[in-house]
Formats: sequence, structure tokens, C-alpha cells
Amino acid sequence: MTSTDPVEAVDVALAAIARYGRTDLDERLRQARTRAMDGRTRVLVVGEFKQGKSMLVNGLVGAPVCPTFDDIATAVPTVVRHADKVTITLVRGTERVEIPAEELADHVCEQGNPGNREGWNHVEVGVPRPILDGGLELVDTPGVGGLSSVHGAATMSALPSADAVLLVSDCSQEYTAPEMEFLRHAVSVCPTVACVMTKNDLYPEWERIAELNRGHLAAVGITTEMFPVSSTLRWHAVLQSDSSANTESGFPALVGYLRKRVLGQADRIARRGVVHDVVAVTDQIAGSLRAELMAQQNPESVAELLRGLTAAQEKATALKEKSARWQQTLNDGVADLNADIDYDLRDRFREITRLAEDELAAVGDPTKVWEQFAGWVQQEVANAAAANFVWATQRVRYLAGQVAEHFSTDRDQMLPALRNDPSDALRSVRQMAAPKDEGFGLGNKALTGMKGGYMGMLMFGMLGTFIGFASLINPLGVAAGIVMGGKTVGDERKRIITKRQNEAKTAARRYVDDVQFQVGKDSRDRLRQVQRDLRNHFTEQAEQLKRSLQESQQAAERAVKASQSEREARKAEIAAELEALEVVRRRARALLPRAAPAVPAQAAQAVATTAGATA
Repeated sequence: MTSTDPVEAVDVALAAIARYGRTDLDERLRQARTRAMDGRTRVLVVGEFKQGKSMLVNGLVGAPVCPTFDDIATAVPTVVRHADKVTITLVRGTERVEIPAEELADHVCEQGNPGNREGWNHVEVGVPRPILDGGLELVDTPGVGGLSSVHGAATMSALPSADAVLLVSDCSQEYTAPEMEFLRHAVSVCPTVACVMTKNDLYPEWERIAELNRGHLAAVGITTEMFPVSSTLRWHAVLQSDSSANTESGFPALVGYLRKRVLGQADRIARRGVVHDVVAVTDQIAGSLRAELMAQQNPESVAELLRGLTAAQEKATALKEKSARWQQTLNDGVADLNADIDYDLRDRFREITRLAEDELAAVGDPTKVWEQFAGWVQQEVANAAAANFVWATQRVRYLAGQVAEHFSTDRDQMLPALRNDPSDALRSVRQMAAPKDEGFGLGNKALTGMKGGYMGMLMFGMLGTFIGFASLINPLGVAAGIVMGGKTVGDERKRIITKRQNEAKTAARRYVDDVQFQVGKDSRDRLRQVQRDLRNHFTEQAEQLKRSLQESQQAAERAVKASQSEREARKAEIAAELEALEVVRRRARALLPRAAPAVPAQAAQAVATTAGATA
């Protein structure tokens, strides 16, 4: 390890504070060490159906890690990361199943696992590749049905857990409305977003399409990099070791972007976190030593020093109280957030229910279009739940920043690692039940018509006898029977269709209510967990500060009771200890070169809060 290694910097700090018996600060550094050792950077590869996402991942890695077929789509997310040897693991909850490489397509593609009926959460593929060695994780997401589909909504829910997003769209056409909407959500919650235009070797007009896409992005205020690439040329270059084809493929620029912008930015933010923790811990130790040194040098000023330490300790104690301002900000913020998120979810689902009922009233018999209708409802509900989740994530990050301001203006580094794992509440909801199809075939129609015709013939036949016809079966009765029979058949058909529509409306409302119940419960659980995480994090900060002040006060009191010779010896010891701590701080600060470009606050906050989710 070099002197600029974050893990080594933390180890040096741990060794330096070991003599002081501060288990709380020791635990803080150990947590920082765990985060530094993890060092994974998750990149979501997203896009519409058959846009070349899997081929792009294969091209980036230089190995066939994702199955690709002309007419078969990906059904299960595939996470590609570095490993010493090729490993493939299917993950479903806590269940992990290793399989040979030749069986991968049977589990991740629609042909072998349609609609992911096996229920796998994702597949982990480990390969020994240099581009992944720095902690890069590539996630090939399903794109079946487009970004506005249920799969697209699930991908949108995963945005807050990503360090970067690559939106993949081929060069056949300009960006669609769903793609632009997805980009808008992505840039709001993810620190780094880039656009990749694939298959430029197949479309001569790709430059014009790229220019149109840049215009669409500029029109909505999205600034992001765009990379036209050819996965086919890249694969040819890999197989033939053809450097010119590799350059022409456009992949070197994309690989450079991933290494410098994505991995580089994540590394800078991780280093900043280590520097902050090491400096904060050593400063607390050094504060106690400085207070003791001041008392050793100027015994007459101890009373004033103790008054200052007592006042600071009272402030630190107040931070631990339930009535503290930051506690009020947190509690009020979570309560407001709960209400706002619940209202937003209800409002979105009420609109879906209204549109569904209007659509059923317009289509007539719902059994004829039930598959399309049910798919539309499920898609809209999934989109609404995903949009609600993304909005909630933004609000949670803002609330965390507000709470952090009560402790420090350094909001980026004071924030804990908030959890942003994608919601799987929709998995708990049963599918919509189709309305019952009451048979109304030719026999039923004839029987219904005969019933109506008989009543018509009877009524109007009797009327005919009063106006001169000799028998009940007369022209007036027969004509009335035919008319009444047809009307009865029509009324029965309308009754059955109305009944089916009502059953369909009930099924749609029940489905929306079930989703609202599950998603609402999931949202409330998340907010409670966020509240606990923030409360515990900042309570620990207050406890550490209070203990450091207590030790400073005790050290100053001990200094008063020491003899002159003891004071002189102790002053030399303190000076040496302060210098040792300063060496530790300088070593930590060396992790961030002075010339390094500043990381935007919004990006730093987004990555800091997703650190726990990517672990």
C-alpha cells in the first residue's frame, strides 16, 4: 500500500488513538475503514427493448458475460463485477445458487425464464477483467416493453442506489418521450448520467440523430456526455486484437469516461469521507490534549478554561436531548414527509383509477381487451410507485441535509449512508382478476329471444283480438313478438357487458388499493428506518463530542493538582502526542490532492447517501 491509500490512512489513525481508550471514536474509524475497503461503484445500464444493452456490457468487459439474442430479451438484472475466476450466482432473497456459465441464458432470458417466473432478484457474474478491478459494477437491466413498462418502473426505482447511469438508445431514431422522462428522473437522483448511442455502424444518419438528441437534452436543461458506439466493431476488435477497429468503435472514450468520471469521482468522494472521519476523530483527541496543555502552561487560567469547557459540554448535552433543535427538525420533517408521500401516492393512484374506469366505459366488453387493459393498469401503477419512490428519495436527502446543518455547515460529510434499495412491494400484490365470462352463445340468445318474443306476442296478440283478429296468433302479435325478442336479446347483452365492466372496475380498484397498501407500508417503513438512522447517527456525533469535552475538563482539573516537575514532563509528552496526531492528519489530507477538481455538492451528497445501498 502507498501513503495515499485510504485504508492505510485509517489504520494509521486507529493505531494513533489506541492509547486513549476511546472506543466510540475507534468504532467510527472502523466503519470508515469498512466503507473504504468496499469501494464498489454501481453503474446501471438502462434502455428500451433491444437497444443493445447486453452487447454494450459485453463490449465494455471484453467477455460474453450477458447472453445476447436477436429476438430474445433479458428478463433478470445481471450484475457484472470483478472476480479472480469466472463465477455465476443466481440470487433470490437470501438464497444464492451457483450455476455453470452455459446455463446462464436459461435463467436470465425471456425464452428460458419468461417474465422472470423463477423469481430471481438478480444474477451476479464475476470475471477477471481490468476495467472491473477498480470496483466497477455494471448492471444490465431488463428493458422489455420500454422504459414506461413495469420493468422500466423497477429500473427507475433502482436509480437512487446507483453511482452512475448509462442510458442506451440505438441510432435508428431520436429519443422517445419515455426516454426523456427517464433521463429527467435519473439526473435528479443520480450523481452521474451519460447517454450511449449504440449501433452507429448500422445507421449512416447517426450523426444527425445524435444532434437531434443533443437538442432534446438542451431543451429540458439536461447536460450530459453522449457516446456513439458500435458493439459489433468492439467485439471484432476484441477477437482480432484490432486497435483501429477498437478506436472506430467509440468504446475507448466510454471506457475513459467510466474510469475518470465515474470511478474517479466515487474515489474522490470516498477519500473525502475518510479524510473527514480521520480529521474529526483526531481533532477530538487533540482538543483534550490542548486543553490539558493550556492548563499545564497557565494554571491560573484553569478556571476560565473550565467555564468554557462546561458551557461547551452543556451545548453538547443539549444536542442529545429529545427537545434538541435537530431532533425537532428530524421529527417534523419525517411527519411532513410521511403525509406528503402518502398524499402523492394516493393522488397518483386515484388518477389511475379514474382513467381506468373511463377506459372501461369506452371499450365496451372488457373481456375482449382484458390482457391489454390489465397490462396498462399494472404499468401505470408501477410507474406511479416508482415516481413516488424517486421523489421520496429526493426529499429524504434534503431532510438529512437540514438536520446536518444543526451540527455543521459541512453537510456533505455529516450525512450518514442512507439506504436506497429498490422497493419490491409490487411482488406482494396479486394479479388482477379477469371478469367472469358468462356464456351468451347462440342457444342462450335464442332462449332469451323466445322469452321476450312470447311475452310480446301474448300482450299484443290479445290486443289484436279487441280490434278484430280472431286468434291470439295474428300479424300484430307476431310482429310485436319479433321486436320484443330482439330487444330482450339486446338488453341481456347490455346487462352482461355492464356486469363485466363493473367487475373489471372492481378488479382494477382492488388491484390499485392492494398496491397502495403495500407501497404505502413500504414507504412508511423506509421513513421510519431513515428516522432511526439519522437519529442514531447524530446522537453518536453528540455523544462523541460530549465525551471529548468531558475528558478535556478532567485533564484540565488534573493539571491543577500536578507538581511543577510533573507539569514540565507532561508538557513534553503532550507536545509529542499533538505532533503525532498532526502527522496522522497530514497523511489523511494527502488523500486529496490540492489540484483535484471540486466535486459538486449535489453529486457528493447523492453518492454519500447511496454508499450503504451499494455495499
